[in-house]
Amino acid sequence: MDVKIEESWKEVLTHEFTKPYFLQLAAHLKTERATGAVVYPPGNLIFNAFNTTPFNEVKVVILGQDPYHNPGQAHGLSFSVPDGVPPPPSLVNIYKELHKDIGMVIPKTGNLTKWAKQGVFLLNAILTVRANEPASHAKIGWMDFTDAVIRKISSDKEGVVFLLWGKFAQEKQALIDETRHTVLKAAHPSPFSADKGFFGCKHFSKTNEILRKQGLEAIDWNPLD
Repeated sequence: MDVKIEESWKEVLTHEFTKPYFLQLAAHLKTERATGAVVYPPGNLIFNAFNTTPFNEVKVVILGQDPYHNPGQAHGLSFSVPDGVPPPPSLVNIYKELHKDIGMVIPKTGNLTKWAKQGVFLLNAILTVRANEPASHAKIGWMDFTDAVIRKISSDKEGVVFLLWGKFAQEKQALIDETRHTVLKAAHPSPFSADKGFFGCKHFSKTNEILRKQGLEAIDWNPLD
C-alpha cells in the first residue's frame, strides 16, 4: 500500500509505517484487491481524514468504528458520506441532536468535509472494509495503527476534545491523557441506541464551549457552506 498521507501526520507516524503489523496490513489489502475483493473506501481515500485534517490542526476527534460497507458511501471520514448520498441512520440522528442542541437546520447532505477542514478529525478505528461485510477488516491491524494515532494526539497535543459515542469508542478512553484533554461520552447515535443517551448529550455546544475557553475558534457544525 502506497501511503499518501499529509506531511504533519507522516512526520508523527513515520515509525508506524515500517512496523511489521503495518507491512502485513498493507500486504493483506494488496492480496484482497488482487483476488477481486471490493474494498471500501477507494485506495486514494483511505487516509482522507488525515489528509483533510492535518495533525497540527486537530481540535476535536470523533471516533467511528469502521467504514460504511455499501457502494458509494465510504470516503474516509467517520460518519460522513459523499455528496449526493443520503445520510445514513446514525448521521441522521447526529443531525437531530444538532437541531435540538444548537438549533441547526437539518441538512440534506451527509458530507462532513467542512467539519474536517475546521479541525474535527473524523477517525474510524478501522480504515477499510470489504463490500457488504461490516467489521471484515477489524483484525488485520488497523486498530494497532489507529490506537497509535490516538496515543500520539494525546501525548503531543493539548486541549483536544474527544467525542466517544458507544461502547466501542469508549474503550479507547484508556489511550487518552485526561489531564491534557477532554473526553465527552454518550451512547452511539445508531437507531438502536440513540435514545439511550445520545439524544440530549449536547456534545456539540459543549465542545464549542470548551474550545472557546481555550481561546480557539468554535466549530461551525452546519456541513453546508
